[in-house]
Amino acid sequence: MLKKELLDILCCPKPECRGDLEYSEEKNTLTCRKCGHVYRVENDIPIMLVEDNPEGGAKRE
Repeated sequence: MLKKELLDILCCPKPECRGDLEYSEEKNTLTCRKCGHVYRVENDIPIMLVEDNPEGGAKRE
C-alpha cells in the first residue's frame, strides 16, 4: 500500500497533463484523473514511465 504522503505529491508525469492520480490498492495501479493513463505499482513502487508503452499507456476501462 502506498503512503498518503507519497500519493499527495505524485502527479501524472506526462508533460501535457500533470493531472492528479487515483490509487487502486486492489489493482495495484495509479490512474490519472485527467487523461486516464494507468501506471502500475510493483512492490509499493509506482512505475511512472510513459515510455514503457509507445501508445501512451493503458486507459481506464
